Amino acid sequence: MADGNSNNMAYQYLDRVNSPAELKGLKLTELADYCAELRDYIVRCCASNPGHLSSSLGAVELAVAIHYVFDFPTDSIVWDVGHQAYAHKIITGRREAFASQRTLGGLAGFPRMEEGDSFGAGHSSVSISAAYGMAEAAAMRGEKKSVIAVIGDGAMTGGLAFEGLNNAGASQANILVILNDNRQSIDTNVGALKKHLLRITSSRRYNAMKRKMWRGLHFSPRLRSLLQHTTHSLKRYLLRQSNLFESMDFRYFGPTNGHDVVTLVRTLRSLREIEGPKLLHAMTIKGKGYEPAEKGDPAVWHSPGKFDPATGQREPSGGGPAKYQYVFGRALLELAEQDERVVGVTPAMATGSSMNILQAAKPERVFDVGIAEGHAVTFSAGLAAGGMIPFCAIYSSFMQRAYDNVIHDVALQNLHTIFCLDRAGLVGEDGATHHGEFDIAYMRPIPNLKIAAPRNEQELRDMMFTAYRGEGPFVIRYPRGRAAGVEEGPMKELAIGKAEVLREGRDVALLTLGHTATDGAVAAERCAAEGVSVCHIDLRWAKPLDEEMLGYVAANFQRVVTVEDGVLSGGVGSAVADWMADKGFAPRIVRLGIDDRFVEHGTVAQLKSLCGYDAEGIERAILSLVKE
Repeated sequence: MADGNSNNMAYQYLDRVNSPAELKGLKLTELADYCAELRDYIVRCCASNPGHLSSSLGAVELAVAIHYVFDFPTDSIVWDVGHQAYAHKIITGRREAFASQRTLGGLAGFPRMEEGDSFGAGHSSVSISAAYGMAEAAAMRGEKKSVIAVIGDGAMTGGLAFEGLNNAGASQANILVILNDNRQSIDTNVGALKKHLLRITSSRRYNAMKRKMWRGLHFSPRLRSLLQHTTHSLKRYLLRQSNLFESMDFRYFGPTNGHDVVTLVRTLRSLREIEGPKLLHAMTIKGKGYEPAEKGDPAVWHSPGKFDPATGQREPSGGGPAKYQYVFGRALLELAEQDERVVGVTPAMATGSSMNILQAAKPERVFDVGIAEGHAVTFSAGLAAGGMIPFCAIYSSFMQRAYDNVIHDVALQNLHTIFCLDRAGLVGEDGATHHGEFDIAYMRPIPNLKIAAPRNEQELRDMMFTAYRGEGPFVIRYPRGRAAGVEEGPMKELAIGKAEVLREGRDVALLTLGHTATDGAVAAERCAAEGVSVCHIDLRWAKPLDEEMLGYVAANFQRVVTVEDGVLSGGVGSAVADWMADKGFAPRIVRLGIDDRFVEHGTVAQLKSLCGYDAEGIERAILSLVKE
């Protein structure tokens, strides 16, 4: 791991800046060199301690200019998602600790209020709403401050971003939205005109004159309206913009070069003096300043893993079983080849979910709807109502944003829609914002849903086939990372709601769900060496439960252990305990999973151990139960 000085490298400027106040001590002409050193430090740290690289490299100048002009933390800065916030973390006193980011006990990979950030963000599109709330709070408290929201063009596709724009634009809140647009580089052919217009529209003299004229025309609302319409029309013609933001009553400035730190500083100084809602459109390049990331595959360099900072050569990920996402992607293609009704839907996660496998083969059968989970669910419901069979792949933690859509648009109408929840359970280094621990608990109360969890790659294939052949809505949850290493064969239909006995035993019944069966099998074997006989059962389905199997457990065991990669409150262990109580059985039940807390970041192995449901934790629970 790189140390706090990035492998003992000496930096001319970076070593002198450990706070926004010290950054302000640099000359304006020194900022470009400081940005280069900051970018180099991020690359070197992420090379040995993987993180989200290219997005943060593209936002270096934005972060530097914002902190050079505004007074954090008095002024609030809300970074959308946080992939672009590494430079911000380093500037704000966390340079030495940055090498520990995303490791157990180290810095979080996303903004955290506990670390001193203005607002936490791990899911996209929240920044404008949060910043607007802060701006209104400041106004009500009589505080004179600036509130800045930095949002990427991808996050701007989320519906919440437009809700925030619509509400904030109708106010007089002192909010600045910076749109970090990294879809393409600056168009040099028209850049000069746009820069000229930016300088004019953001200058103090222009805006002072505009305010003076506006006040002077108070006697004639009709004339003011005519002048406003003429001004907007002229700006639309000259800038060739749709004027979407000004239609929401935001003052629009830009586009500008997001890597010209001097121009950014001058522009932000001018915008700081302009009251009301305003938006600066900055064009940036992902991976800027690091050639492998700038010219390489954006999906790869978004989070490249370990690599050689000098060459960009990435370390091999190692052999072993396929990842669950790849198993899903290949199985989906097989089903689509069998039935033209099968389609895929994803909210901007085609590569992450491996739906790009079907997308490459049959692009007309895949719908990437952007960062819009609620829309993805209701759109899938529409497809199902129209006679298609949609497989909607969404990360478990992101599905939280579409809960009403699942209930109202899918389950209530009992539509044949299959939700494939990737990254279910603990996901590791991304931490609390991305752990998928709640899906069983929030899906289980919904009528008509069937909830399955495979223990290996073949079961994932079989559950997808079962859902395809079935009726009504299905939820299939599977973890991040590699599968169990079972050889994949033809897909077959499973009995819905039926569990499977994996190991016979007489002392304790061990009920696992999904991939926790792997650790459960190890624990059962270890217990056998201690003279404790464990009956290991794979529940397979969180809903409906196998009542026949539970009846067998209740009749034959006084000690029961349940294991799930999710929260205990409302989880499958709770479902088992509820069933036992309702039927009048009273075995001693120990439930293993995630208790009532948010789990921090670290490796999955570390976090499972902390939560007590790795192989050692399961073994410990079983032996303790027997000793009781």
